[in-house]
Amino acid sequence: MRTSFDFPDPLFRHLKSRAALEGSSLRDLVVALVERGLAAPEAPPAAREPADLPSVSLGAPMALPAKSLTNARLSGFLDD
Repeated sequence: MRTSFDFPDPLFRHLKSRAALEGSSLRDLVVALVERGLAAPEAPPAAREPADLPSVSLGAPMALPAKSLTNARLSGFLDD
């Protein structure tokens, strides 16, 4: 069956050069890549790996009496 595809220019150039390097036609390369993609086992959605973030020690937590935990007081800490 004949059909048309609109490839972005960089992808088309890549496919064309790869076909030339492999000594095949553009058509044969695209057919082989599509067949390989369809034959590949479906991978489950990739689970996100936790990021490797640095650990920073800021010392002992600030001890605050419960009475001092007002919105105004906490806002003051943020401004400092």
